Amino acid sequence: MGAAGPKCYPEAMRRDERGADEKAMSADEPRDRGALDHTGSTAPSGRSGADDIARFLAETSRKARRTAGGRLIFALDATMSRRATWEHASVLQAAMFEEAARVGGLEVQLVYYRGQGECRASRWFTEAADLARVMGGIDCRAGATAIGRVLSHVAAEARERPVAAMAFVGDACEEDEGLLEDLAGRAAMTGVACFMFQEGHDRRVARLFGEIARLTRGAHVPFDEGAADRLGALLRAVAAYATGGREALVALAARREGEGARLLLGRMDDPDAGGR
Repeated sequence: MGAAGPKCYPEAMRRDERGADEKAMSADEPRDRGALDHTGSTAPSGRSGADDIARFLAETSRKARRTAGGRLIFALDATMSRRATWEHASVLQAAMFEEAARVGGLEVQLVYYRGQGECRASRWFTEAADLARVMGGIDCRAGATAIGRVLSHVAAEARERPVAAMAFVGDACEEDEGLLEDLAGRAAMTGVACFMFQEGHDRRVARLFGEIARLTRGAHVPFDEGAADRLGALLRAVAAYATGGREALVALAARREGEGARLLLGRMDDPDAGGR
């Protein structure tokens, strides 16, 4: 299956690379876990065939998700055009912890990319205030997308300790379709469900995000630019899934504030709906 995906290496961070990220951390949050290895941006040495993915999904997904309750990777595009959404997300992420408290605990790891080849992962957070403080100190910078590196990191993290889901928020993708599909297949084999929240309605992005969601048995949901309420509802729903699986998602959908859960369930049951 090729080399293992990239991991976070704090010791690899050079002093001149830390910059604003180190300033983003308070006294009890001295630095993030570090820059992600660049290997996720190149083609793996072996490609996962459709039969391999189907076979391993059946064997691993249930077991992995049973043991991964409460671990969620929150991944965002932090390039310059994303400033407004980043600011919204830093506040809305509190809904994830609030919803998770109904079912069990939640651990969230922040992953983001920005600038010229920068892609970083934080430590795991259990409090919304701590995550908001770190997000508030990170500025958006012009650069290319790095979704492949995010997927590689998600798979590597899940191999170390199960992760139930990834919530990704972005509006663009400039990467090779085949590579992203291969990396999504590798993430799927670790049991991670990828929930791809697309701001805007770019058709190529919708197709790619939809395929990543389909391969990982997650969901692709587009939302309009600046629709903070919709994004907040979706993040709440992903947290319910991460802590209690589909059962918790169904329970949330039955509540008045369960719009996001109803959307996710509809997309999970009909993957093609996200592109319509």
